[in-house]
Amino acid sequence: MGITVNQEARDWVEGETVARLLLRMKYTYPLVAVKIDGRLVSKSEYEKQTIPDDSNVEVIHLMSGG
Repeated sequence: MGITVNQEARDWVEGETVARLLLRMKYTYPLVAVKIDGRLVSKSEYEKQTIPDDSNVEVIHLMSGG
């Protein structure tokens, strides 16, 4: 059992939410976008959206500027 996070194999944790995964992976940058199997997850869903086994998760750092 496992997931892929930004092209790196990671252990899958049953019932783990996007928010918990970000904490576990130490993603602390406030502006990130998360996709699970190509589907964008709304930030309002991070606390509820669980990550299925064998998922491909992409965490994208967003930058602002001018």
